[in-house]
Amino acid sequence: MDVRDAEVGDPVPGLGDPDRIDDDVLRLVFVACHPVLPAQARLALTLRTVAGLTTEQIARILLMSVPTVQQRIVRAKRALAAADVRFEVPDRSERPARLASVLQVIYLLFTEGYSAGIGAAALRIDVAREAVRLGRQLTSLMPGEAEIDSLIALMEFQSSRFAARVGVDGLPLTLEEQDRHRWDRSAISRGRAARQRADASSRSLGYYGVQAAIAECHAVAPSFRETDWVRILRLYDALTMLAPSAVVKLNRAVAVSMVDGPVVALAVVDELAPELSGFRPFHAVRAELLERVGESDAAATAFLEAADLPGNDAEATLLRRRAASLSARTA
Repeated sequence: MDVRDAEVGDPVPGLGDPDRIDDDVLRLVFVACHPVLPAQARLALTLRTVAGLTTEQIARILLMSVPTVQQRIVRAKRALAAADVRFEVPDRSERPARLASVLQVIYLLFTEGYSAGIGAAALRIDVAREAVRLGRQLTSLMPGEAEIDSLIALMEFQSSRFAARVGVDGLPLTLEEQDRHRWDRSAISRGRAARQRADASSRSLGYYGVQAAIAECHAVAPSFRETDWVRILRLYDALTMLAPSAVVKLNRAVAVSMVDGPVVALAVVDELAPELSGFRPFHAVRAELLERVGESDAAATAFLEAADLPGNDAEATLLRRRAASLSARTA
């Protein structure tokens, strides 16, 4: 990532400044997440100028068109200039107001590493690791914040699967296909420790806390079939109450398919079409469900629709192979 240093002078050389953020990237994230901007504009501007993501990657992450992302970035810069916002690090009293945006930037950065938005490879492990590093730096800066520890736990649980997420051909493997012996047990242990810290700091689960609890269910399950899908579905119900987004509902549908069957889940997914028609995972999930209910031709079409939408090349190759396999079966 192309990150430029933001100079912050130490008023007393040789002594620690309690308001100083020593990490260059984290410092810039806090600067860019200025509350004068709308939340989506903060995200777009920060992901572009600090994290170095392309407008195409940001559009995929935020479920927007590329022109919309470009307009938001331009407008964000104009708004900062019009408000005469100084490019400076907020002091400790101002940081809580920016924390939600900072957490979201870090997690979206991790998401880009976990499932690359463009390029040949399915993963960008270096990007995901940078997000985990930023999370750890953030918890050192603001200890005792349950959502920071929850985000760290979530990223640790998900990153534990990296070694098993692609096959020898470089193509992605589903959660069911992955060799769980290759999951990083030390990352899972770190995730559970972070979850315990979060639980000790708060009596209720926040947005990242619920997601971390879902990820932990997967991390500790002995197999895909033996996963506690009922608990995962309940957690997704809670997450839907906290953040009723179409993507959360799509992920919930996967749990519905494991608890109530693919027919019920397919009806849930089809209701999301108006919001997610341009989102590759929507068509991929729908294709999986169509295949499970025996609609092979429709599943093949959905896999091809998914492959044609923005995303990395490895995933597109796999989706086209699955479509071809289904078509050959019904020929």
